[in-house]
Amino acid sequence: MRTSFRLLSSLTVTLGALGFAALSWAQSGTSVYEGDWPDYHGDMFAQRYSPLDQINADNVADLELAWRFSTANFGPSTDFNNPSTPIEIDGVLYANVASTRNVVALDATSGQVLWVWRPQEGERFDEAPRKGAGRGVAFWRDGDTARVIDVTPGYHMVSLDAETGIPDPNFGDNGIVDLFDGLRNADDPRFPYPDIGLSAAPFVMNDVIVVGAAHRVGMRPRSKANVKGDIRGFDARSGELLWTFHTIPERGEVGFESWLDDGIEFTGNAGVWAPLSGDPELGLVYLPVESATGDRYGGDRPGDNLFSDSIIAVDIKTGERRWHYQLTHHDIWDWDIPGASVLSDLPNGRKILMSVTKQSWVYTFDRETGEPIWPIEELPVPAGDVPGEWYAPTQPIPTRPAPFDRQGFTEADLIDWTPEIRAMALESLEGFRLAPSVYSPPSLAEAEDGTRGTLSLPSATGGANWEGSAIDPETGILYVPSRTALAVMSLEKDPNSDLDYSAAFGVRVPRVRGLDIVKPPYGRITAIDMNSGEHLWMIANADTPERIANNPLLEGVDLPRTGIPTRAGIFVTKTLLFQGEGTGGPGASPIFRAIDKQTGDIIAEIDLPNNQSGLPFTYEHEGKQYIAMFVGGGGQPAELVAYALP
Repeated sequence: MRTSFRLLSSLTVTLGALGFAALSWAQSGTSVYEGDWPDYHGDMFAQRYSPLDQINADNVADLELAWRFSTANFGPSTDFNNPSTPIEIDGVLYANVASTRNVVALDATSGQVLWVWRPQEGERFDEAPRKGAGRGVAFWRDGDTARVIDVTPGYHMVSLDAETGIPDPNFGDNGIVDLFDGLRNADDPRFPYPDIGLSAAPFVMNDVIVVGAAHRVGMRPRSKANVKGDIRGFDARSGELLWTFHTIPERGEVGFESWLDDGIEFTGNAGVWAPLSGDPELGLVYLPVESATGDRYGGDRPGDNLFSDSIIAVDIKTGERRWHYQLTHHDIWDWDIPGASVLSDLPNGRKILMSVTKQSWVYTFDRETGEPIWPIEELPVPAGDVPGEWYAPTQPIPTRPAPFDRQGFTEADLIDWTPEIRAMALESLEGFRLAPSVYSPPSLAEAEDGTRGTLSLPSATGGANWEGSAIDPETGILYVPSRTALAVMSLEKDPNSDLDYSAAFGVRVPRVRGLDIVKPPYGRITAIDMNSGEHLWMIANADTPERIANNPLLEGVDLPRTGIPTRAGIFVTKTLLFQGEGTGGPGASPIFRAIDKQTGDIIAEIDLPNNQSGLPFTYEHEGKQYIAMFVGGGGQPAELVAYALP
């Protein structure tokens, strides 16, 4: 392992410390049930639920902007998007801001800056695969000792004093742990730095910090060989490495037999770029693992490729695997498991784990044993004709709940508002293969049959994605945001890579005079009763955007509420479901909605200064409930905005 990287330096600025020093860490709770939002998704169960009810159906329309915090002076002028979700503990918000991923502490009632910590990583930052603000930080406390834990773009882990922002001198090397140390397949002489980093927040439970791994987007990998995305647990007090879980097994480990040749030696990725969740009572952390190198071609790694695309329950203290379930065998679609597993104790007594996927399924397990709650069937799936590829003959298909979004693409899915539109949509399919299954495989850009790719639904960004879902633990109703957008899976040789095939450049999804050729809705929210597995309701995630409503082809057509192909952010409280329109596609508007949990009816719409970019969340301090989120876009610097009742 390289030893020549210069150590991380840092700058901490403390502001308004006199008032901040009055915080009493020991007396206050750090739970959503105490009014806080102490974890990325609210709690370790990743439920995105708060029992707060001060804001309810009777008064939600009265919400007003309480304060706003701009990131304009915290990073490059081009850094307009912030996808992070702050945490809130005892009246203080902790958040990531700007492309260098600064950590800030803010007064939760005013937005006043209390301290700032800024990493300085030089060339290591320049070469990082996962720059940007990141998606959030983690928090750890033991009595009067409180720490904010973050992973930088250059893949350092830092432990900051929560009161001052100063790195903990007793943690790692003066507050820093170099996460490059101990990686497998990291010393590739072709590349100056390992292709690894992390955008998600680290996960802290039972005094252990679990750190995931993310790589460059794998559609056109620079090589079939890459650093392996091992997952590691560290002591929250000292930063000492406690355990490493090999997501790509070594000889003699469970799963090694699922790799059919020596591809297991050089293949990388299979990290966890998604958020994490865990059960502190069971002592289990649940790892949603991504695919192995690369996203569209796996001819160099024949076999099912455990533990890629698997949910793995790991002992938080030892890293020992308790159970696993692979959701996709030999992934060639980029069906990474994108979100934290949602845990819940249902009213019917079941203790379950729910994994919402890009394919638009909810895989549901007993979270202690890994047994499926409803049968999951291994069913035959199509094989392809890409030279050298290995195709899994079957894939695990849940029998319940039904998919929460569209799966597969055939002529029946084409827009048909008028006969003219239908005819143009059919004509646009010329030269493409269709995908009746979510497991219809990619095809060549210059195939022998004259086609140039396979049209796939959903796309590799979902269905569901990193924004996850929310559950009401009182009712067992799961709320899932998802998007409906076509993708083209087309392969060609990348001359800059030793991989035989990569995603092709220049092959675009067909459109009809600015219209998507697949039927709406293009984004939705689905309510599912997880006691029975039955769908309760579905609504579009947004109104019909102007680019559709004003399209000349649709003059005189009575359009439905189409929604938009964005990744909507949601959370649920004792009284309401809240939803922004999110990012990830065209047409988002700066509107935040309150929705009836039982019916899907829109109760109120609140105007935002800009589009929701980070996930919304809620907290209470000094008797007042706040709703906050990062907003951005349109060339404007990202802002953190907070709303409250007058």
